[in-house]
Amino acid sequence: MKAIVVEQYGGPEVLKLRDVDLKQPGPGEALVRIAAAGVNFVDTYHRRGSYPLELPFTPGREGAGTVEAVGPGVSTVKPGDRVAFVASNSYAEAAVLPASLLIPLPQHFSFEQGAAFPLQGMTAHYLLHEYRKVKAGDVVLIHAAAGGVGLLLVQWAHHMGARVIGTVSTEEKAATARKAGADEIIFYTRQDFADETKRLTNNEGANLIIDGVGKTTFPGNLKAAAVRGNIVIFGASSGPADPISPNALMPRAISVGGGSLQNFTATRDELTRRANDVIEGMQQGWLKLHFNTMPLASAAEAHSLLEGRKTSGKIVLNTGAK
Repeated sequence: MKAIVVEQYGGPEVLKLRDVDLKQPGPGEALVRIAAAGVNFVDTYHRRGSYPLELPFTPGREGAGTVEAVGPGVSTVKPGDRVAFVASNSYAEAAVLPASLLIPLPQHFSFEQGAAFPLQGMTAHYLLHEYRKVKAGDVVLIHAAAGGVGLLLVQWAHHMGARVIGTVSTEEKAATARKAGADEIIFYTRQDFADETKRLTNNEGANLIIDGVGKTTFPGNLKAAAVRGNIVIFGASSGPADPISPNALMPRAISVGGGSLQNFTATRDELTRRANDVIEGMQQGWLKLHFNTMPLASAAEAHSLLEGRKTSGKIVLNTGAK
């Protein structure tokens, strides 16, 4: 089968399409014929070696396809089932995965939809539900509001009745974020987002700040947060945020948290609950996916676009499987 393989850490050019062997599923495993794979920023960290994996490896953390075979002891899925997943090795035509990580995919969902929602959709879910009980009227500041996670966060926070402020870099991305439900837009390339957030909120600040950028935004988050506000870091696209003294949080009682999806999908019950909430939002129509498809062989181009901040929404790699 064909798969993207990283044989040495580096830039997008190290993503190579190779012929690889595929083992048969063992106990608790399933072989999934992958039709589409989601591209996420964490994939670039793995490729660069920032979050090193053992070489060689196939990148990719989510996808969708059809179960082709199951190993001993598997009862949650069967051959022929359409599934989505958050697991390793998704930039490939097939993968052997833990059956416990497979999410049933509704029949009317395309595989591209299935590859676009799990990681980012469930990430948006925990970011808006686990750190603060968002209520109508809360101000939620979302960085990179036109990105894959950002657009889902904007829609979900809007659905919860929050006043949504999004940071973006271009007019095109601003239009996309506004269409998703952002009430105000801040252009971080030409405005101080902390000052703008204060101005837009009569100097009160944001009740919840969700940040996947990290180093360049975190100092401003501390200025932009309201009294008893919450800041959640879930990524570091500009590099890790610099450390601060916990005592610096005391004057305005600010809470700072860090999140990763694996800690909020620790059991199958939690995984399926979050996934089903995302699916329900999509089925009801208030949660819409924004993605563009590219062939699997174009993985390097996809990474270049993502790292160059030239994407809006998500990139999905299509393997050609049906």
